[in-house]
Amino acid sequence: MVKIPDIGAFIDNSKHILHTSYKPTQDEFNKTAKVVIIGILLIGFVGFIISLIVGYISGSPI
Repeated sequence: MVKIPDIGAFIDNSKHILHTSYKPTQDEFNKTAKVVIIGILLIGFVGFIISLIVGYISGSPI
């Protein structure tokens, strides 16, 4: 049997989220942006290193 979602509960939860959220300050935004950029660069670097290792093991160029 398919459970039908409760629309009223969804609306109440959405209102709660909108009431508790706020616009970040410039300092909070800058810190968050720096952390995200560092994370993206770190993941890209790790992926590049893994591709170099796999290319070296398999003997094929990148």
